Amino acid sequence: MKVCLAIGGSDSCAGAGIQADLATFTAFRVKGCSAITALTAQNPEGICRIEVSPLPQLEAEIGAVFDYYEVAAVKTGMLVDADHIHLIAGLLEKHHSGKPLLVDPVMVSSMGEQLLDTSAIAILKSELLPIATLITPNFPEAEVLLGRKVSDPAEDACELAGIFGSAVLLKGGHGKTKRLVDMLYEMNGDVTPFVHHKRSLDAEQSHGTGCRLAAAITAQLAAGNVPLAEATAKAVEWLQTNTGRDG
Repeated sequence: MKVCLAIGGSDSCAGAGIQADLATFTAFRVKGCSAITALTAQNPEGICRIEVSPLPQLEAEIGAVFDYYEVAAVKTGMLVDADHIHLIAGLLEKHHSGKPLLVDPVMVSSMGEQLLDTSAIAILKSELLPIATLITPNFPEAEVLLGRKVSDPAEDACELAGIFGSAVLLKGGHGKTKRLVDMLYEMNGDVTPFVHHKRSLDAEQSHGTGCRLAAAITAQLAAGNVPLAEATAKAVEWLQTNTGRDG
């Protein structure tokens, strides 16, 4: 069984974060391991409290996984601050260089809470995104990374790929129309749109959809012989079938 490592925050209601990643890995029949950047007390209506993991603890968790397992793919989520990102990027370059790395650039929760220190964005852009295989920003995250409003998803995904040297899945769930498009831009220049209708979801249904989508792609990349567009298509279909999504 292939092994995937999820690095991110925990979610006490299990709808998002590490718990959602591990449940998704199981659904795709890969073994999930985890390293926790922060403990959160939350439910689909909001986050009550965040306790940041000490850097030595996070380093030990990542090291313990790589010391024992041959990790096939890594997915990152909530990364907290610049120090945590710097540590994670260094450990991944040491232990996971050349293997699939999916970075979900989590900055703000679906309820609006800040999940990434604003001072950490520069480190995210300079140290972690350039070593990613795929990054999966939504529109607000893409706007932070681009420094401007999203205008044309295909062109914007292409620009992000050029900046960071990684494939980009620009998620369209924050679009205002009923027809939403997730735009995949690959480093060979291939552009693949994934079109679906916007659904009316309650807080629990929409909570953690970005986490599950990214984890579903990661689980398939762990196989090592699945084209990125195919992995993304299966992940989008799985999410639509099982939960629906609007962002």
